[in-house]
Amino acid sequence: MEKIGSHNMSRTIKRLFTYGSMAMMLLVSGCHNSGNGELVGVQKRGKYLEPTPQGMVLIPGRSFNMGPSDQDITGTTSPTRTVDLATFWMDDTEITNNEYRQFVYWVRDSIARDLLSQKYPEFKPTTTRRGDPIDPIVLDWSVKLNWRKTEYIPELEQLYYDKSERIFGKKELDVRKLNYNYYWIDLQQASRRQNSYDFTKQAYTGSIVDLNGKVAPIQNRASFVMTDAVNIYPDTLVWIRDFTYAFNEPWTKMYFSHPGFDDYPVVGVSWKQAKAFCMWRTNFKNTSLSNKGDYAVQDYRLPTEAEWELAARGGLDNSMYPWGGYYTRSKTGCFLANFKPMRGNYSDDGGKASIKVATYEPNGYGLYDMAGNVAEWTITAYDESTYNFMHDMNPNFEYNAVADDPPTMKRKVIRGGSWKDIAYYIQVGTRTFEYQDTAKSYVGFRCVRSAFGDEF
Repeated sequence: MEKIGSHNMSRTIKRLFTYGSMAMMLLVSGCHNSGNGELVGVQKRGKYLEPTPQGMVLIPGRSFNMGPSDQDITGTTSPTRTVDLATFWMDDTEITNNEYRQFVYWVRDSIARDLLSQKYPEFKPTTTRRGDPIDPIVLDWSVKLNWRKTEYIPELEQLYYDKSERIFGKKELDVRKLNYNYYWIDLQQASRRQNSYDFTKQAYTGSIVDLNGKVAPIQNRASFVMTDAVNIYPDTLVWIRDFTYAFNEPWTKMYFSHPGFDDYPVVGVSWKQAKAFCMWRTNFKNTSLSNKGDYAVQDYRLPTEAEWELAARGGLDNSMYPWGGYYTRSKTGCFLANFKPMRGNYSDDGGKASIKVATYEPNGYGLYDMAGNVAEWTITAYDESTYNFMHDMNPNFEYNAVADDPPTMKRKVIRGGSWKDIAYYIQVGTRTFEYQDTAKSYVGFRCVRSAFGDEF
């Protein structure tokens, strides 16, 4: 079987319609003959009423005390600080296996369509993006993809494991080829004063650092477009790797693939994979809106640490848990989250490991599993002193670690605790971290989307 060559694979990846950020359409109209010479603004711009995103709830912007709501005897958590956040939308549950599978299948089908387009005219792209130097080709999704069609099979064979790698002769998709190439604008580097456009010299005079740590002079505004290629298939071996001398092979074999686990939170996903999912989700939504002639929406992304904590508190001030109060049990003695109760009686709360999302009651905002089940990635880089230097309005600390950075620079904040953690880690104010390029059997994520203003 012929393997995908580096040239073809590169071409395949570049043809994936993947934009991390999609600019809203600018409607340009003349106003020289309106307003009788008065300042009236551009007319006929239309009105935009933001619909409720499916599966999301609105988190009203407000100020709150960010940090521990209990005594921090060990001093491992940052001190409490008052901050103020803008309004945003948040997924009401963690991203499930089946929701993430939609992403996996989209990437799979994109690669398949590109392979077929090289030989079969019906799959050749019919539209291009004018003047786009990065991704000028848009795949044609209107043609049905029949994986069993005889003439297509030789081309599609490239997506499967070679016969020498097949276990028990079973034909399986080679997940190592499910690479997603995405783009975004590095606004942090673009905003630096030294990187601004010099109108006197009519040129950029600064320099930019890419994800490989390479420093290059800024040629034009396209220099701020960053690109990254990520293999997006979850690491199913985490169930074995994370636990020494334990029999977790059944979860490795079935947790992501079996339909019985469809409504369980996806795990084995690194921070970089979670970020790639958010980029894809943004593009997927905006493409649909663009085809209808509608405005693009705000980007889907991982929440900042502050956004996550505000949402987890559910409108309550100074509470230790999303449900309020000081205890992990209800008045009837039932546990209120999926964590490691007592001395390790994992089953006592109703779940031995992760369980279906929304099994427990939601918090005051309608969010499920903000404590326990699986911990969740945030976009925020972890630093012990973050609370001391972050801004008090929409606070966040981001750092795009490059390949040669030390491990401490690759730490990202995770929140909420998981099914394997004791009660301390499921408190709303407890923070800890994992490394951006690692995956765990107890870490998942959910997305947020900024809202248009705070008037709701």
